[in-house]
Amino acid sequence: MLRLHKAQKAKSKRREGGPARMEEVIERLEEAFEKVAANKGAAGPDRQSIEYVRKHLHELLPELRAAIQGGTYRPGEIRRVWIPKAGGGQRGLGIPNVVDRMVQEAVRMVIEPEYEPTFHESSHGFRPNRSCQTAIAEARRYVEEGYEWVVDIDLEKFFDRVHHQRLMGRLSQRLKDKPLLALIGRMLKAKVVMPDGVKVSTEEGVPQGGPLSPMLSNIVLSELDEELARRGHRFVRYADDCNIYVRSERAGVRVMASVSSYIKRRLRLKVNGSKSAVAHPETRHFLGYRLQPTKGGRAEVMLSERSEKRLSERICELTPRTWGKSLKANISEVNGYLQGWLGHFGVCTPGIERSIQKADAHIRRRLRAITLKHWKTKRTIALRLIKLGIKRKTAWQSVYEGHHSIWALSHHPAVDRGLRNAYFAERGLVSLLDRFRKIWAAINAPAQIELSLGTMRS
Repeated sequence: MLRLHKAQKAKSKRREGGPARMEEVIERLEEAFEKVAANKGAAGPDRQSIEYVRKHLHELLPELRAAIQGGTYRPGEIRRVWIPKAGGGQRGLGIPNVVDRMVQEAVRMVIEPEYEPTFHESSHGFRPNRSCQTAIAEARRYVEEGYEWVVDIDLEKFFDRVHHQRLMGRLSQRLKDKPLLALIGRMLKAKVVMPDGVKVSTEEGVPQGGPLSPMLSNIVLSELDEELARRGHRFVRYADDCNIYVRSERAGVRVMASVSSYIKRRLRLKVNGSKSAVAHPETRHFLGYRLQPTKGGRAEVMLSERSEKRLSERICELTPRTWGKSLKANISEVNGYLQGWLGHFGVCTPGIERSIQKADAHIRRRLRAITLKHWKTKRTIALRLIKLGIKRKTAWQSVYEGHHSIWALSHHPAVDRGLRNAYFAERGLVSLLDRFRKIWAAINAPAQIELSLGTMRS
């Protein structure tokens, strides 16, 4: 075991130190498959699932290695699927075959050490130890430094419009292994199978959905990062979302015109004029957040209007009044979503408490409606409310007086008191507000301890 560990360590050092080569891609195919399998993606056009490929991996790997080594490997077609975008419209995803994803992942693993150290520190998308949260932290710092205007640049259909010749030229500046460059070139040219079965040739673009496309997009846009840094701009980029922070509207208008011209002329890409703007950061949606400057010079990290709307919509989707399983099963699904939501939006500041308090109330009301629906008859509802401590007369009146729908009844004072907040908490419902306050307290605890210690010393 110790010898194996030392060999792996030596191999790792060789990878970090030497140039990326095709031999390394072949060497890392099995490791790449495990990463692809961990992502649990769908099958590509050949309909071979991850489970199928795993079952036949011992047969596939020797053939695949020989094909790549001999230059006869040709990537399969890519399946196009359309998914709804949070802001409306649809985004096209390209799903390669599992075997092709394995090869893409091996290529990514080999070329990443070549490029990662060269990327600008203000680039946060699809990079190790960087995320939406680190991007927002940097943007917040600029706003707090007094850069209270943002040049919000939206690249129109970026992933569909990447210029292949420019990308390959950019790659050849650092990658010297010609077979590896040829392999990447073939991946870019893979045909796309549309939902109606029509096959389309790929002359430009990097289809979203493959393991290699985020790395290639960063290589393309690192040229923009270099130009913005050369001009001395304060900017934050996450994939194709780029915000530049300036001190005045006039400066913002000038920067927007200059950078848009550079993107069109140099990168051969197009800025979406209808979605780009020069504005105050509190009015713009950036990675689901908006930044609200305050009088004290601080900036609140708030939910964007779009994120608030999506939270409300998702709550409705998770809590249909026609829910046929148990209440506990529904609460379990809601909790899973809320925990993931907090994982992303937990970096927000206390200014969002009102919004998440409203979301908590919305969840409980919908769970009340599900509970009433499960109780079915008015008589059962009244008897259950009495059992929960509501006075007999109040319970019967609340159910039988007037023509209350289930939804209207779910917010009746008697139902609110009977199915109180504790009723759902006892059944395991997570409170967004409580969890958020715990996260915020944990973030600020070290600073508070340090302040206390400083006071004691003085």
